Amino acid sequence: MKDTAILLEHVCKSYRLSHQPYSSLKGILLSMFRYRRRIEVHQALNDVSLTIRHGETVGLIGVNGSGKSTLLAIIARVIRPSAGRVQVNGRVAPLLQLGVGFHPDLTGLENVYFNGIILGLTRQQIAERMPSIIRFAELEEFIDTPVRAYSSGMVLRLGFAVAVHTDPEIILMDEVLAVGDEAFQHKCLRKIQEFQREGRTIVLVSHDMNQVRQVATRTVWLHQGSVMADGATAEVVQQYLAFTAEMEKRAL
Repeated sequence: MKDTAILLEHVCKSYRLSHQPYSSLKGILLSMFRYRRRIEVHQALNDVSLTIRHGETVGLIGVNGSGKSTLLAIIARVIRPSAGRVQVNGRVAPLLQLGVGFHPDLTGLENVYFNGIILGLTRQQIAERMPSIIRFAELEEFIDTPVRAYSSGMVLRLGFAVAVHTDPEIILMDEVLAVGDEAFQHKCLRKIQEFQREGRTIVLVSHDMNQVRQVATRTVWLHQGSVMADGATAEVVQQYLAFTAEMEKRAL
């Protein structure tokens, strides 16, 4: 399957949650001798099978806790599935938690080199792309300042700028189009549209249905770790909105 960018076959992910009967240190120590801890298994993903072709832009939607971010993290190889098969064909840019790998005591410039190397670039490639990265992040005046002095928005802008300059074939995005102010969000959107024209593969997690409609041609709706719907964006978003409206009505 040469045209397959991402293949998921019967992917499951579960977590073991331990519940203690006491919250104090003394109570916890006593419980080790008097009580058995209650172990709960949380099924974050349940038998998820998907095939995403090269050049597709796929939206992942669902309520909080539905498994969207877990699925992206598995595709990015940040976490391993409990069961199933995952195959990723192409260089991945995981835009999951932008700026998490930045060291606060290093300058913005030093962090670009540090993260660029982690993402697979050589020092020469980073140096060649540095002006474009700095310009995209709009941090010309602050690039030699330690990151600890940056606002959260500045950190996110720099993280996005580094990731999209790594020549990725597959871009994984977890709510990153909400980065920065409205003008910067439009810039990020234009970059994504440029990637689409170049035929790159994009998987986008978002709670903004207008954004999903604007970007994704195909959408997957996850609920409680399972695929509820997979198809044309307009149809799947309509189903999802009808479902959430009904849930809200029942909650009243």
